[in-house]
Amino acid sequence: MGAALLAKQMGYGVFVSDLGQIKEERKARLVESGVEFEEGKHSEERILDSDLIVKSPGIPFTTPLMKKAVDKGLAVIDELELAHHVSNGKIIAITGTNGKTTTTLLIYHLLKSAGLNVGLAGNVGHSWSGQLLQGDKDWWVIETSSFQIDGMQTFHPHIAILTNVTPDHLDRYEGQVEKYMKSKFRLFINQKANDFALFYKEDMISKSGIKEAKIRAKKHFISLNAENNPSAFLQGDELVAKVNQEEIRIPTKALPIAGKHNVINALFAITAAKTAGLSQAQIEAGLQSFENAPHRLEKVAEIEGVSYINDSKGTNVEATAYALESYNQGVIWIAGGVDKGNDYTPLVPLVSARVKALICLGKDNVKLQKAFAGIIDEIRETQNIKEAITWSRQMAQKGDVVLLSPACASFDLFKNYEDRGDQFRAGVLDLKMKISA
Repeated sequence: MGAALLAKQMGYGVFVSDLGQIKEERKARLVESGVEFEEGKHSEERILDSDLIVKSPGIPFTTPLMKKAVDKGLAVIDELELAHHVSNGKIIAITGTNGKTTTTLLIYHLLKSAGLNVGLAGNVGHSWSGQLLQGDKDWWVIETSSFQIDGMQTFHPHIAILTNVTPDHLDRYEGQVEKYMKSKFRLFINQKANDFALFYKEDMISKSGIKEAKIRAKKHFISLNAENNPSAFLQGDELVAKVNQEEIRIPTKALPIAGKHNVINALFAITAAKTAGLSQAQIEAGLQSFENAPHRLEKVAEIEGVSYINDSKGTNVEATAYALESYNQGVIWIAGGVDKGNDYTPLVPLVSARVKALICLGKDNVKLQKAFAGIIDEIRETQNIKEAITWSRQMAQKGDVVLLSPACASFDLFKNYEDRGDQFRAGVLDLKMKISA
């Protein structure tokens, strides 16, 4: 919608084609704006008669229609690429398998709370194109998925961040983590020598990508230790960042988000904020007022001494590993959904040390059950999230944690990870209300 309306404002003739059904309020807006559209089909001849195609990032370039468009020599781009041609703001772009949303939201909050004229867009928040209809910003903080990056050509971030790369979306990248990695590294190809590229030093796949890529921007490395002189690191109970010959130190107790992975996210955000010109005082003040987005280690409630944690955003193995690492006590783990070529082996040591029971929540739980058979004493399966919550209460003892961290996509039983997390939250709060009554 944002791309269609912005393209119309730019003077293009616009035609919207949706294989699904378009919501009534959106159709009304398209009609009001004079944009032609179709739904329930793709009129191939008309689409291939275009000069420019802005495709949904969810549509792979490997689909027959996109292949025909590319073979014909048509420009096929993403909404972010279109918006980039309109905006004059400086861009901070964040990608990575894990941590990109928290890092994006934290950077945006730090800049906004410091008084900068900044917008939030991309894979979080509202369409960048749609926001540009109302005007530009001095800074844009943009979360970018690999799917969105695939549709970029001239997109140029002043600060580009890669939080990490772990096997994910391999169904989209022919089962090859190298192709997924190369997609992520396309974020850096248009950067110049006066731009900044931030990486997590301990991430092995990122290291491999850096060796292959031609990165002209100034490289900064984030680390959990001070060895080999990284730009930002954890030292004792302080976060240390060195930018432009200036060092700032912030106590870890100032962080409003828990877990080792969030220390890494905070180091990225602090470095980006300092690079954008914020002072230590501004950064500390922003950290103190930050609230993370839902579905990321969100504590929903404590019931009978048991903590219920919503980590529905944990849609891959690495994210679930971060979640499990955050809790040392007995864990009732709710997991499952649409497997994305997952290898659950890295979770085995964490699961062995923490998990008392596994509840598989999905339509096909065979792979998950096989991975942890003989490791977890009790494994059950269900397709009903309320049943999963009921079983969790029966299994848990005072001091335990019930953790929804699926390590899978959500599309088998839910609309998306937000819907899954919302239903979990609602079910837990309903349980709490019944017990309190």
